[in-house]
Amino acid sequence: MADAYIYDAVRTPRGKGKKDGSLHEITALSLATQVLEALRDRNGLDTSKVDDVILGCVSPVGEQGADIARTAVLNAGWAQTTAGVQINRFCASGLEAVNMAAAKVKAGEADFAVGGGVEAMSRVPMGSDGGAWPVDPSSAFSTYFVPQGVSADMIASKWGFSRDDVDAYAVESHKRSARSWEEGRFRNSVVPVKNQLGLVQLDRDETIRPNTDMQTLGALNPSFAMMGEMAFDSVINQRYPEVERVNHVHTPGNSSGIVDGSAGVLIGSLEAGKALGLKPRAKIRGAASIGSEPSIMLTGPEFVTQKLLGKLGMTTADIDLWELNEAFAAVVLRYMQALDIPHDRINVCGGAIAMGHPLGATGAMITGVVLDELERSDKETALVTLCIGGGMGTATVIERV
Repeated sequence: MADAYIYDAVRTPRGKGKKDGSLHEITALSLATQVLEALRDRNGLDTSKVDDVILGCVSPVGEQGADIARTAVLNAGWAQTTAGVQINRFCASGLEAVNMAAAKVKAGEADFAVGGGVEAMSRVPMGSDGGAWPVDPSSAFSTYFVPQGVSADMIASKWGFSRDDVDAYAVESHKRSARSWEEGRFRNSVVPVKNQLGLVQLDRDETIRPNTDMQTLGALNPSFAMMGEMAFDSVINQRYPEVERVNHVHTPGNSSGIVDGSAGVLIGSLEAGKALGLKPRAKIRGAASIGSEPSIMLTGPEFVTQKLLGKLGMTTADIDLWELNEAFAAVVLRYMQALDIPHDRINVCGGAIAMGHPLGATGAMITGVVLDELERSDKETALVTLCIGGGMGTATVIERV
């Protein structure tokens, strides 16, 4: 079985996912197209040698529907022999796409493949695709369904994270994200988004607030208290009766932002890279996914990390840098607590609380972020993971070469 190597990783900046966001006029197709164009042009890539493009997209309806990956391949002027497929594993779709691309290379099905994702949340709102889980009683009742925000608040309540704890984490996310831009940590992988006139529409992440402090965040009202009072607190308390009550600590300030964006990771075998004169940047050591309890739903990263490290014969001490999507502050705090990870080794460049979470693209984005940081800091090994709706976790270990 061949090894899978990362040859390049690019992403767009993340634009505020509302009508007044800078990328609102840019379609998901255009975002994905510009990522594929960048991968081709940066590497002088003969796209006829790329077998497949796999893009995560969590709301694949409307202008994001109908297999946007294949449409983007054709729109970017890639060889028509390059196939394309859209996948959905909720928040981990982008990382799952990377893992699928790597699996194709390892199996010999592909010489090169792209794993990535796209989400234009200002144009196709989250939840536009519907779904049975929350609305069909046969699934909602048996799984104690609650909205993700209530799940995040239960994590905080069950493991003792206060409002000050989650706000303090959010402040640090903004500080690290702002510092990363100031120090040029993202300059090698961020591709400015251009509009139809060919002019730069956005060249840096739009939602970072460097001056965020505890006082500003403390003035925000909890986002999910009303949902809890409607019934959902009672539902999740049936699943976790040991918790006296749900303490609603998450707000827009300590949760991931709604944004637009796209990303792509070029993956191939060593032999295929040599044939095109490309130099690999990292090796994908392994990947895994797991299911976890669906009501609290966001604790999967802990369990998939243990599963993957066990498969690879590794321990937490073997990982130099950790990257966990900042869906909610308590998700990261619990992960750090459960695996005894120091804060100075996880999300060192900031994360989605500051920069936003373009659902289908985030996993591929943070893969590129941590690869850049491994190179900048001269470290060797990183683990990338995300929590996932429905109670799942996906993780990948990469190693510089």
